[in-house]
Amino acid sequence: MLTRARGRCECCGAHEHQRALEVDHIVPRNHGGSDDLSNLQALCFRCNAGKRDTDTTDFRGLQASYASREAGCVFCALEGSGRVLLENELALCIADAYPVAPGHSLVIPRRHVADGMALHQPEWNAVVELLKRRRELLSAQDASISGWNVGLNSGETAGQTVFHAHWHLIPRREGDCEEPRGGVRGVIEGKQMY
Repeated sequence: MLTRARGRCECCGAHEHQRALEVDHIVPRNHGGSDDLSNLQALCFRCNAGKRDTDTTDFRGLQASYASREAGCVFCALEGSGRVLLENELALCIADAYPVAPGHSLVIPRRHVADGMALHQPEWNAVVELLKRRRELLSAQDASISGWNVGLNSGETAGQTVFHAHWHLIPRREGDCEEPRGGVRGVIEGKQMY
């Protein structure tokens, strides 16, 4: 199995020299999974910890999907563009091209997927890691930041315009709007105040 994985995590692609690889059950034993070779995969310790014993995803072919990009997708074309501020194996962070506040950033999974809710657990972990890192960097650079909005537009009805999942990290400052109470509830007119 480790030979099949060629020394790489079958989820994120980290090499065994970067992170220790572990043998993982695709269907966990506590969910009836067997110790048969057909039920085993190689995951780095980070992906295996993120998967835990509740996720039955077979990552053996997933690594190849991370390399596919959709023609014409502006987020699939970001690598090597010079716009990337932060990155890890499964996600990247850029400054929003049309910021609603100074520091407005986007965190984007590398794999092309329209709906952010369709990410695998290790991808969620990677996105959250970059949201936290970017937040820490912005907080250290700008003491006027006193709050945050984090948002995902999923589907055209929800306002999504680029159909490659991405999370908005928006720094908030005292007095940046007349009435901030209700926050993200304001996406539907008249529903912010309660």
